[in-house]
This record gives sequence, C-alpha cells and structure tokens, in this order.
Amino acid sequence: MPGPPVRAEGLVRTFAGTPVLAGVDLALDAGEVVVLLGPNGAGKTTLLRLLALLLRPSGGRLALFGEDATRASPAVRRRIGYVGHESACYADLTGAENLAFYAELYGVAPARVRDLLDWTGLDGAARRPVRTYSRGMTQRLALARALLHEPDLLLLDEPFSGLDPEAVAQLQTRIGELRTAGHTILLTTHDVERAVPVATRLALLHRGRVAWTRAGGGADAATIVAAYRTVIGGRA
Repeated sequence: MPGPPVRAEGLVRTFAGTPVLAGVDLALDAGEVVVLLGPNGAGKTTLLRLLALLLRPSGGRLALFGEDATRASPAVRRRIGYVGHESACYADLTGAENLAFYAELYGVAPARVRDLLDWTGLDGAARRPVRTYSRGMTQRLALARALLHEPDLLLLDEPFSGLDPEAVAQLQTRIGELRTAGHTILLTTHDVERAVPVATRLALLHRGRVAWTRAGGGADAATIVAAYRTVIGGRA
C-alpha cells in the first residue's frame, strides 16, 4: 500500500552551512488540512519547497506517498500542487490564457479550465489580463493553476497574505471544499486567526523544528494564539 502523502523524519536543510530546518518531524494523512504556523524566518517556505520537490533535503528523510522524495517519480510529482509567494501566472496573459497554457503542459482537457474559472469565481474576469487583477483574484487564479491536474497534495505558502476579509472568507470556503473532495492540504501562515477555521490540525515551526501540534476543527483561536506566543517568546 502507498504511504501517507507526507512523512518527514529529522528533515534538515542548510544554506551556506546555516541550518534553516534543523530536524523536522511531520506527517500528513490523506484528507487533512494542516496549518503550519510560525513567524517570518521560521523556515515555513523552505519546508514547503522541499515538499514541492523544488529543493533537496540536506539531511533526514522525506517520503511522499511512500516514495523517497530524493528519487521521486513523475507519477508522484504529478500528485503535488504548489502555490508559492508568486502566482506563477503571466501578467500580460488573461486568466483564461494562463490556465489554458498550463493545461496544455499537463495534458488537461479545456473543460477543466472552464470548471476552475467558474469554481474560483473568475469566469467574469477570464478575458482580462492578469495585471488588472486584485491580489485576491490573482491568488484565486494561482490556486486554479495549482489544481488543474487534480493533485492529491496541495501546498499553499501564506495564501492569506495581502487579502481583504472578503477574499479571506472566499479562500477559506474553497479550502474547505477541497478537503471535502479528499485533497490533503498543507498551508503556511503567521496569521493564526485566519488559519484556525480551516485547520484539522495546527503545527508550529520554531527554530527549525516542529515545536507543537494541536487538533484543529473546533479549536479556540484565542487559546491557539496564546500557545503560539508562549512558544515563540511573544513574537507573534
């Protein structure tokens, strides 16, 4: 049987001899939404880039769907979707043109593009250049791009950053829909209040390690914020 979507054991990543991740232990089961908290510089982006196979570990072990990540097959890579700090969408192309371009790379039918434009609420802006999009619209387009090939594991790096309350609520709804559809999601944020409602589990990355984990769902945001501030010494 294939293993869980993510299993990291003692995961290390250094840059120029400086450790950013110093022994991360983290596992994600199918259908979970795990929110990785931590202040800026905690290593959240580095961890997501390792899971997205954009970086190689300096030490430890990382398995994705039961397969060693250092030798990940194309089939495993196809099961991963990633949204980083940049949207990876072309500003001078329309929203529809961006998705059509990536759909062709993945060998995805045009109908999938239409479905995602409708699901993200961008069908009315599909013919507009992306440079005219708001931050929230661009974030939704990036999410649609990452979902084109229907990945089992979705990695979202600070997806709430720069969004207004309405856009946050829309993204929270879509994350819930993805979980219901069976996707496994790991998202990073330092915004505890926005993360708690979507999480089945929360984990705090601090000083290169996972400092604690808590169940999500009905978790009280104030309690989580208090624990967060205690662990990182008041620098929330």
